[in-house]
Order: sequence, then C-alpha cells, then structure tokens
Amino acid sequence: MSLKLTILGCHSATPRTFAHPTSQFLEINNRYFLIDCGEGTQTQLRKYKIKFSRIKHIFISHLHGDHFYGLIGLISTLSLLNRQTELHIFGPKGIKEIINLQLKLTKSWIEYPLYFHELTSKKSELIFEDKKVEVFTIPLKHRIYTNGFLFKEKPKERSLNIIHIKKYPEIEICDYQNLKNGKDFVKENGEIIINNILTSDPPPTLQYAFCSDTAYFEDIIPLIENCDLLYHESTFLEDKKDLAKITKHTTAKQAARIADKANVKKLLLGHYSNRYKNENLFLEEAKPIFTNTELSFEGKEIKIPSKY
Repeated sequence: MSLKLTILGCHSATPRTFAHPTSQFLEINNRYFLIDCGEGTQTQLRKYKIKFSRIKHIFISHLHGDHFYGLIGLISTLSLLNRQTELHIFGPKGIKEIINLQLKLTKSWIEYPLYFHELTSKKSELIFEDKKVEVFTIPLKHRIYTNGFLFKEKPKERSLNIIHIKKYPEIEICDYQNLKNGKDFVKENGEIIINNILTSDPPPTLQYAFCSDTAYFEDIIPLIENCDLLYHESTFLEDKKDLAKITKHTTAKQAARIADKANVKKLLLGHYSNRYKNENLFLEEAKPIFTNTELSFEGKEIKIPSKY
C-alpha cells in the first residue's frame, strides 16, 4: 500500500470517552506525518500501536484547542522517552510562542532539536519537500487563520522491462538508472532504442487532501482536484446550515458538493458536532451528491493502493 491513513480523532470541540478531537496519522510513499494533534493524541497513538519514533513532521491546521491541545503533551513525552532525532512542526504563526512558553514556565526543557515552521501566507505554498513527497497548504475559510494540507507523492521511476532489456547485450546494469529516469538507450552503432520499449510507466502518484475547519469554500477546488482521498470537515447537517455559516463550518451536503466539483476519488467526512447522536445521518446527507463517501471514526484505516 502506498497510502494509509489512520484516524486518531475526528470529532469537534470537547473530547469525550468515546469521541476524540482531530488528529490523523498518514503514511505516504514510506513517509510518516501527524496531522493535527487534539487533546489525547498520544494516548490514541499508543492505542493504535503507532510508534512515536516515526513522527518527525507534525502539521497543525489552526490554533483552536481541539486541533492542537495535545501537542505540548506529545512534545514532553518524546523528551521523557529520550528522543534524540529532530522534530519539525508546521503551523500558524504563534505556535512557536505558545509551545515555548509552556515549556519555559513548566521548566520542561527538551533535549532533541525542535524546529517550528510558522505559516502566514493566505495563498497555497509548498512547505515540505523531500525525494518522495511534497506538502502544500490549502488556505481555508475559518474564524481564525487556517490551512488544510495536500500531501503529494512525487513521480516514481519507470519500471524496467527486463525481458526486453536482455535482448540488447550492450545494456549493462550501470545503464538501468538512466532507463528508470526515462532516457533512451543509444547503441554503439548509433541506433536509438526508445525508452518505452525497455520500460513501462510507473504507477500513478497518490494525493491526500486534509481540509480541516472551514466554511463552504469553492476556492479550494483547483488545489484538491482529482485527489485520491479528501478529508473534509462536516461539522453540521443541513438543519444547522445557518449555524454553519455563522461559525464558518461546513455541512455534510456542502462537503459532498466540494468533493463532486473537485472530482476526487473518495470523500471522508469528519469533525462532527457533539449535538448529533447518529453519525450515519451525515452519510445519508452526503451520498446522494457524492456516492463514494465514508465516515471517519476513531481507529479507522483507509488504504489506497499504488495501482488502481
């Protein structure tokens, strides 16, 4: 599996014994990311057997408590576990001051390198990149500065067709990387063997879009278009659409409309208001607009294969 998402928490506002605030753990192309860190996240990580040592990059959407109040606890626990590797935190401007103040006043100094990458731009920007993955912000429309995040695999290398390669003795193992990179092979006599004969297309790259607290906001559609999996908040049903507008949240029906307009492959709803006792109502409201919709719940795993 090339993409695996584990839901650690998917409810809004106050935590309960059976409902935890927002947090997710994403595995994509052998990279690991924690997305939001609501209260109790480290307990949920233990519950679902996710190793703390895998977490090197944390992305915080905004500075409302149900999205980051678990962060200081996790940072402190990592120190108690004698962590040595660096930790990178991406979040709105102010997150560095909040965390450092808590560490200072509690005299909880940490021994591992802690780096903050504070965000201020209201336009989408590339905030993380390595050889395998890119992460872009998705500017959202909420009561305070808020970003979603788009996680994108980088294009993979082409696959070698060994059967055809063996037909040309001049091609040696040292030439394989050039073939994977898409280059043609030139024989000593000048004959060109086109790359498509010697290799096949790589599997399609995968994309995951996390859209946290936001009002209905069609500006995000070009940023998330055709993504493989979209998590979109659905705090309310249509019976509370006026309240959704006031609080700058989204209904399940509105989230489905975004998914449909963006032509995503799968929609995952979450961030349910505690006022609703039957979460299946969210599904019933969204599915007539976007059929491939699922509900988040704590412990849910979604796996997207690298080939369809």
